[in-house]
Amino acid sequence: MGRIAIVTDSNSGITQAQAAEYGITVLPMPFYINEELYFEEINLTQEEFYTKLEEGAEISTSQPAAGDVLELWDSLLKEYEEIVYIPMSSGLSGSCETAVMLSKDYDGRVQVVNNQRISVTQRQSVMDAKQLAENGWTAERIREYLEKTRFDSSIYIMVDTLKYLKKGGRITPAAAALGTLLKLKPVLQIQGEKLDAFSKARTLKQAKTTMLHAIQADFRDRFKAREDASDMWIQMAYTGVDKTEIDEFYREVKEAYPNHEIVVNPLSLSVSCHIGPGALAITCTKKLEL
Repeated sequence: MGRIAIVTDSNSGITQAQAAEYGITVLPMPFYINEELYFEEINLTQEEFYTKLEEGAEISTSQPAAGDVLELWDSLLKEYEEIVYIPMSSGLSGSCETAVMLSKDYDGRVQVVNNQRISVTQRQSVMDAKQLAENGWTAERIREYLEKTRFDSSIYIMVDTLKYLKKGGRITPAAAALGTLLKLKPVLQIQGEKLDAFSKARTLKQAKTTMLHAIQADFRDRFKAREDASDMWIQMAYTGVDKTEIDEFYREVKEAYPNHEIVVNPLSLSVSCHIGPGALAITCTKKLEL
């Protein structure tokens, strides 16, 4: 029997193929598209999602069914002593709270991590949990560490269109119309549980500069990072964007931090629902302190 199973959901951006490679388990998130049920990475690809989004389909996210979660846990506990489950931020979905409630029937063998992460920062939590498990930590100790360091990350996202923020009720129709008229490129931030406004840019170039400067300010002021930021992870993400745009942004970030290995992944579809295609993001996360 193995010691600890690391489990997350597809909001982490970890694909089923990557999960098999890393030796972890990814629970696919459910989506309703025109009232039909889909599961990310099972019968819904990134390409299909954006096609349906741009066609104006009615898309909504949903929590994993409690029965599916319990069935997965029960199956894994036949092979492992404990589970560390890392769902998306409790501030963005009720799935974390539901999982915490369900875990109470497992006498501590299932530890649900509520560390306010989403997408590529959630992915980093998963990779950190895997490292800690390999170092011999218990599931409870891993959960406590990941929750203690929950705010040691930032995400900045440039939104290409205000259409989806308006549709989701996050901005008013008047603000969306004005922003579209002025061709604004809003920059949003996720620090902890909320998706908030951060800045407004007039051009893509200005938005990218704003995000890079925001990350550099976080290194200096929030995280007290080393001068070369070698104690931080830098990651990037995008939503249905032209590959040349993310490649260009990658080169700019790499030029600023040439010694960093910078991971680039699609943003989770749960975030994409609210911000639409064409978004670019940069994130930073403090490395483990062991």
